[in-house]
Amino acid sequence: MAAVGLRRRTRQLPAMLAAFLVCFVFAIPFLWMILTSLKLPSELFTSPVQVFPRSGVYWEAYTRIWTAGQFGRYFWNSTLVATVATGASVALSVFAAIGFARYKVRGGNYLLLGVLLSQLFPLVLLVPPFYAVMRELRILDTHLALVIAYTSFSLPFSIWMLTGYFRSIPAELEESAMIDGATRLGAQLRVILPLAGPGIAATVIYSFILAWNEFLFATTFISSPELRTLPIGLQSFIGQYSTDWNLLMAGAVVTTVPVIVLFVFLQRYLVAGLTAGAVKG
Repeated sequence: MAAVGLRRRTRQLPAMLAAFLVCFVFAIPFLWMILTSLKLPSELFTSPVQVFPRSGVYWEAYTRIWTAGQFGRYFWNSTLVATVATGASVALSVFAAIGFARYKVRGGNYLLLGVLLSQLFPLVLLVPPFYAVMRELRILDTHLALVIAYTSFSLPFSIWMLTGYFRSIPAELEESAMIDGATRLGAQLRVILPLAGPGIAATVIYSFILAWNEFLFATTFISSPELRTLPIGLQSFIGQYSTDWNLLMAGAVVTTVPVIVLFVFLQRYLVAGLTAGAVKG
């Protein structure tokens, strides 16, 4: 048995090394941000380039971002907008996906395909029509405009992913609950939704990351400094003639941490949800 296990690990070694190499390459920008934020300002432009801080760790940048400017306000704005947009996107996509998965409608598959094809349009093409709609609704320069925009362009993929996941859940479970006296809505809420937890978690991660990192719509719709989100707030560290690289890198690290924490806690649900939605749907 030991020999069999050794041969199995030996066969898996190339794949593991390749995965480690890919992870390392993608981690380099984040590691460089951390190291740059911890350097003294005098060490940022040395030649040759210093990879690691040589004169001690410079933690001051992480305290200055909360006291210099409105970084705390930007962080709260991003948290508010991303949370509300994620909640709206998940709620709408759950009911839409249940409709596609459980109800037979003529042309339903073509309609679902059309929903997904809407993702082919680059976001920059959607800015003018969205701007015109928000202007007519008189909600420009409000967080509501961002919530509506983020919800709208996270819905197509969320619906597609959840539809595949709901189709993987046997309809007999829902029918059994209805035989026991539950309404159709009650059966879906009490039986189907708990079983769809991994797919819903995957949708939460996808919608939150999309809303948290979005820059184009935020910089177009928001003009008041107190309403800016983190992607726009980080731009404030870039001046016309100089850039405070310590603050910029520290702010970028702090901005990345919530997404990493969310992914670490929910990554197993993300993998399960994406796999079930792609294969069983």
